[in-house]
Parts: sequence; structure tokens; C-alpha cells
Amino acid sequence: MKMDAAALTAFLERDFAQVAAQFAVERAEGEGVLLRLRVTALHLRPGGTVSGPSMFGLADVAIYLAILSRIGPVTQAVTTGATIDFLRRPVAGADLLAETRLLKLGRRLAVGEALLFSEGQDAPVARASMTYSIPPDPAQGAMPA
Repeated sequence: MKMDAAALTAFLERDFAQVAAQFAVERAEGEGVLLRLRVTALHLRPGGTVSGPSMFGLADVAIYLAILSRIGPVTQAVTTGATIDFLRRPVAGADLLAETRLLKLGRRLAVGEALLFSEGQDAPVARASMTYSIPPDPAQGAMPA
């Protein structure tokens, strides 16, 4: 691993300050991370449940951080594909947790998945799969066209 929980948190605070306060890196080890979304009124939709865009954002940030934990702080790695399945309604008034694992980590592409849970619940509320493009390492020169 190239970045632990403290390094990932510092990265978020430095490079993504506009959203960093919404998240807490609970753990970074092995193949993935555990990321918390601190659910506030900002994340709710009518009916008092967490909105789909908030759950998508949690999954996206969590898988991105799982990749960075392995490759280091690459700000230009971007999401190129995403699928999310909403499985059940999140518990009202509870934070959401994303448990991630990397399925593939190549030089140019990474694929990961996240299971999202309401805190204190065993059954996932959503499952996401995402693909990220990793920019070439400038130290290795430009990639051939």
C-alpha cells in the first residue's frame, strides 16, 4: 500500500476540500477501504432517505480512494464507467459505509466494487461497480498513440 487512512484523509482535505468534510476514511488496508458518508440534511431526499446521488458519490469516492491507496496520490485518475444497484432503503438518520475491494488494478485501468451499508445494518443498501482510467506516469514518458 502506498497510502494509509491518514494519508488518504490528508489527500481529500488538500485536493478535494469541497467534499472532504462529508467523508471519513475508517480503514485502508489490503484490497480496499472503508469510507463513511456523514449523512446530513444535504444528503436526504423527500421521505427522509439518503438520495441516490449521495450513495453514488460515496461509492465513487470510496473506490477512487481504494485505488489511490495502492498507486499513490494521482489526482487525474477519473471514472470512466459506473453501475449502481439500489437494493433497499437506507436507514433514516444513519451514516452510510462503503466497503470496497479492487477487482483489477492495471497500469491504465482499475476496476473496483463497493457495497454500501447503513451503519449498524448487515444487509447492503446498494452495490456499485466502477472503472477508472489512470493517467500515464510522466516519469515513464508519453504513451504511444
